[in-house]
Amino acid sequence: MSTIKDLTPKIVWNNFYLLTRQPRPSKHEEKVRAFLLEWAKERDIEAFADEIGNVIMRAPATKGYENKRGVILQAHMDMVPQKTAETKHDFINDPIETYVDGDWLGAKGTTLGADNGVGVALAMSVLEDKDLPHGPVEVLFTTDEETGMTGANHLEPGIFKGDILLNLDSEDEGELCIGCAGGLDGIADFKYKTLKAPAGYEAYRIEVKGLQGGHSGMDISLYRANACKIIARTLLPLLEKYGAKVADINAGSLRNAIPFEGRADVLIPSGQLDAAGKEVKKIFADVYEEFKDTDPGAKFYFSKMEKAPEQYIEDELMLKAVMSILACPAGVIRMSSAFKGLTETSTNLAMIRCEGGHLRIYSLMRSAVNSAKLQLAEDMRCVFALAGAEFTTEGGYSGWTPKPDTPVYKVICDVWEKVSGTKMTVGATHGGLECALLGAKYPNWEMASIGPTIIHPHSPDERVKISTVGKAWEFLKELLKAIPEK
Repeated sequence: MSTIKDLTPKIVWNNFYLLTRQPRPSKHEEKVRAFLLEWAKERDIEAFADEIGNVIMRAPATKGYENKRGVILQAHMDMVPQKTAETKHDFINDPIETYVDGDWLGAKGTTLGADNGVGVALAMSVLEDKDLPHGPVEVLFTTDEETGMTGANHLEPGIFKGDILLNLDSEDEGELCIGCAGGLDGIADFKYKTLKAPAGYEAYRIEVKGLQGGHSGMDISLYRANACKIIARTLLPLLEKYGAKVADINAGSLRNAIPFEGRADVLIPSGQLDAAGKEVKKIFADVYEEFKDTDPGAKFYFSKMEKAPEQYIEDELMLKAVMSILACPAGVIRMSSAFKGLTETSTNLAMIRCEGGHLRIYSLMRSAVNSAKLQLAEDMRCVFALAGAEFTTEGGYSGWTPKPDTPVYKVICDVWEKVSGTKMTVGATHGGLECALLGAKYPNWEMASIGPTIIHPHSPDERVKISTVGKAWEFLKELLKAIPEK
């Protein structure tokens, strides 16, 4: 059975394998940063880290290509740390373990990190391949892209000499991405008091597992089930009809991942247990039927807890919180009229947490239209304000506005047709790309985003199509040779 080390092109897959050995969850890129700098030093490649933690590398033009326009290859070094409930994995210390399944590479119970490790590996391979002809090449590996685009946001102007940026973070082979949505984080905060658990109640745990989850930008239009919504949907009748009390809710894990797991600990009056149990099972059956096509692996549990919670959250506040979660917009809000099949505006109801007297609900709003994104935030503020919560926003960034007449796009499309024999699709993405922030720092750059096929990023089902990585490598090599002169 083949492994990642058997794949071709070996130069690219070896570099990606080395990356899988480096723990690199967002905000914990110390090890991968040190690895990249040492990797460059061993190969006599100019490299340094800036003050925020981005890694910059440079390679001079090869002989005969000195007059080419300078190219910046850009990817982010961090990855989304997601795992299944059954998987024991420490993202701060453990390497990613991969497997080959036909034409796909995946990870064992965790995210793979192909987003954006394959892009990093492609850029590394350009610098490492001494037989590859190219003009001046600079590489930018940004830090903390997944939780706030920190590296791109704090990049200093004036570092780079090139004027063509090739972002390697797209996830569809044969697609030239020329625009992306902007994003905005939202946090609803309910301040609550806890009370002593009363006698005569039974403690039960509601659990949702096995949902598909996925990237909150790329996969939001697949209309997958949302664990936060399912937990709230189950809790509402327990609170309204059966006098249940909620001790804790914990659902979702990252603001930019569709929540695929969640749980709630509840206290149910002993005399209402049978009726409440039947209601819960009916809700589970209804949810499974509604989402059986998008989430066939969904699993729901209603099980007695060995140790009952000693405290519960005040009833009135919990009911308002549950109602607001159900009323809150989630999923696709509007599809694009400019690009067929592309989501324009959406929100990911991403996480619920109860700790320290605060029940917080986290969401990520995206839109290609800045005013629509801001209005969506206002809509959500109104929903939560009516329920008595404070709603704040942070981490906002504008989208990358498409400019279809950019000269380098024709070069890219021509090279792709030469390499693949097919025409390149030109479009935009509902995911966030760092081009939106980088272009503000370097307004003279012509920017484009390309990459191999990656499915289900931000989830343990993340996989990269092996054959498309080889084709991306051949395409990138030919593209660097075809870059026009100054």
